[in-house]
Amino acid sequence: MAARRLDPGVLRLVLITDGMGDPRRLEAIVEAAVAGGVRCVQVREPKWSARAIMLACERLAPVLEAARGMLLVNDRLDVAAARGAHGAQIGHRSLPPELARLVIGPDAPLGFSAHDLEELDLAAAGDCDFALLSPVWPTTSKPGAPHLGEVLAAQLTARAQLPVVWLGGIDAERTRQLAAIPVAGRPVGVAVRSAIMAAPDPMAAAAELLAAWPSPTRPA
Repeated sequence: MAARRLDPGVLRLVLITDGMGDPRRLEAIVEAAVAGGVRCVQVREPKWSARAIMLACERLAPVLEAARGMLLVNDRLDVAAARGAHGAQIGHRSLPPELARLVIGPDAPLGFSAHDLEELDLAAAGDCDFALLSPVWPTTSKPGAPHLGEVLAAQLTARAQLPVVWLGGIDAERTRQLAAIPVAGRPVGVAVRSAIMAAPDPMAAAAELLAAWPSPTRPA
């Protein structure tokens, strides 16, 4: 049930905006990242008003639609419900998943930010479409925070009841390491912030990450 609204292939590389608050910069980076192969973008701009996020989404949604991708908005269920974005990304501080589903409707993509098996199960029970599991590796966005490591992350992914995307410390080299993980514990994709948002060439950075991704036909 959980994956009925989207093709997990769009989750192969997820771009999360970095909250720097410059709409023109954000739009330029997203356009370049989509040109490089990104098919899912999450607008995470906690300092922006709902109106500012809606305006940004109105410009970005057509970019994703042209590439057959999707635009998600972090925690702003009102923007998603107003169809400013295709769907939403929520976490433990948001409305419970089952209530978030009522707000955005039965067909809008809904992701959940999870950190352990309990939260992965909560996401599945709440009719989310996928979960972001983090932090897998140390990350500059949360310096000093405990991280799961690839062994535990793979174990949690294998036990999850919905598609899982890994977040935290992702770069091209770590993406290549996913080829060594058994298929059952391998995420359907990875999510990044600085690896693209802070890259001198966001399009090239996106393309490099996708090129590093293990081929779906490659044996585990």
